[in-house]
Amino acid sequence: MSIRENVLLLVLLTATGCAVVGPDYVEPELTLPDAWHQRIVDQVAQGPEATLQTWWTVFNDPVLDHLIERAWTGNLDLQSAASRVRAARARLAITSGARLPNVGAGVQASRTQQSDDGELVQVAPANGFDPQNLYELGLDASWEPDLFGRIRRSIESAEAQYQSTVETQRDVMVTLFAEVALTYIELREFQNRIIYARENLAAQKEALGLATDRFQTGLSSRLDMVQAEATLATTQAAIPGLEIAKNQALYRLTVLLGVEAGSLHNEFAATADIPRPTGRITLGLPVDVVRQRPDIRAAERRLAAQTAAIGVATADLYPDFSLSGFIGLQTRSLDDLFSGNSKMWRISLPFNWNLYSGGRIRSNIELQEELTEQRLLAYRQSVLKALAEVESSLLAYNKEQQILTALRRATQATLEGVQLVLVQYDTGLTDFNNVTTMQRDLFQLQDKVASSEAQLAFDLIGLYKAVGGGW
Repeated sequence: MSIRENVLLLVLLTATGCAVVGPDYVEPELTLPDAWHQRIVDQVAQGPEATLQTWWTVFNDPVLDHLIERAWTGNLDLQSAASRVRAARARLAITSGARLPNVGAGVQASRTQQSDDGELVQVAPANGFDPQNLYELGLDASWEPDLFGRIRRSIESAEAQYQSTVETQRDVMVTLFAEVALTYIELREFQNRIIYARENLAAQKEALGLATDRFQTGLSSRLDMVQAEATLATTQAAIPGLEIAKNQALYRLTVLLGVEAGSLHNEFAATADIPRPTGRITLGLPVDVVRQRPDIRAAERRLAAQTAAIGVATADLYPDFSLSGFIGLQTRSLDDLFSGNSKMWRISLPFNWNLYSGGRIRSNIELQEELTEQRLLAYRQSVLKALAEVESSLLAYNKEQQILTALRRATQATLEGVQLVLVQYDTGLTDFNNVTTMQRDLFQLQDKVASSEAQLAFDLIGLYKAVGGGW
């Protein structure tokens, strides 16, 4: 049979027997609610609208905008995620290359001395065999026709894996930008809490001076002065802890930006207000979250990749075909290498079929099916988790609005009360215990206001992260 006839036979086999085994992937259907149970409060329904891709602009803070840009270029986790994407792309290219034939060129020279007492002893000449030279030059080629779809399923799996790494990189971006914003706002929170503490410290020093004067003039007892000293010392003790927390937030920010610890101290030497949202929040329907969140998209791609792996395992039940051949020159003398008599070729069509493997192939198919079921459950779990995170963030943001409003009212009333009680104490209308109580309450309320303002921003960031914003 000629080369042409062999090739035509192989093409005929490929055309008539080609079948892709294993299940075709179908994206799972999900039952999702039509709307969110919680609704966003009206206070953030005004102002310009911020897109999910750049949700941090809702705070209208140039410093935060600049930090996000620096994290985009400097964060090491994001760079690692980008490297994993490139590696997955390379694996896909390697797997896709199996569809094409392998062609190689080779040159070989050998010198052989047959044994006079070996297999050819019956035909050995009287003087023994002479050494023989052999020179070979040609092209080797091999190709595996994908009769049952093993290669195609492998490519399908590798492509879905590559797509999952892209989504994972986007998920790293979502988490990174949220962490930068959270850490920055936490830094501003502690700066403001320190300011409140120092303002209260100054007021408490004045109260201590007033109590000391009244004690020295005999208008009050030493108890008033002792109470003032205790209140002052309690406030002084709170400041170092706040400064530690502020610097810890600053150091976490350096890691997120990919810069050395301590390199941001000068940039944040000055205190600024805690950022507050100045625009509207874009919040789609539950189905939009499934489309937007990269972790859900990555889970779906991993499910697709694992589904294709069932086909790869199933293909082992069927025979393998491959076409290999060689065409070139072979001679015993270099002088005759390019003569017409040195031409040679060979072609083969190997056929392999694993008829018995002790159940390993079918067990592997069962394994891949169970792994696919696990991927499906993980995908559904990621959807449920995402919906719960959005609802929780909505609830937290709405309730924190109420908490902050009440705290601000209480702080304003307490501030007025401190001013009144100091006048009453100075005129002898009340004792110093009321002064101490009011000053302590004011410090605690101002500290809670700063924490609540930060928590409100935290909840908003958590909401944007829950809906998959940031890519």
